[in-house]
Amino acid sequence: MSKFMKVLLYGALGFLLFLIGYFVFVYYVPYSEGVRSGELIKISHKGYVVKTWEGEISQGISGAQIFEFSVMDNQPEAIEKLKELQGKFVKVNYVERYKTFFWWGDTRYFITDVTEDQSPFAR
Repeated sequence: MSKFMKVLLYGALGFLLFLIGYFVFVYYVPYSEGVRSGELIKISHKGYVVKTWEGEISQGISGAQIFEFSVMDNQPEAIEKLKELQGKFVKVNYVERYKTFFWWGDTRYFITDVTEDQSPFAR
């Protein structure tokens, strides 16, 4: 094997290991975790080639504060709860990632759990 082929092979292997490490880091290392609540105003399955679950929660009276989120396909319970609770006041647990990939969703915020909550305006 020539020296050029060895350098090319090691370069390709190093690049592949970098890509795998980057993917593992983005997937397993969250930037933050938290809870948000508000009125669930949108949940949709959208996209031309790759369909992702996207939603919005209104966190203000006038709708000026909108929390946009995505739901990964490996969270079917959260997707079903979101579809059932459309238009209601909800509390969502989320994980914020450093980056996202187009097949995961449009945002960096990914919902992990959903519960119905009491609206502070209904008191």
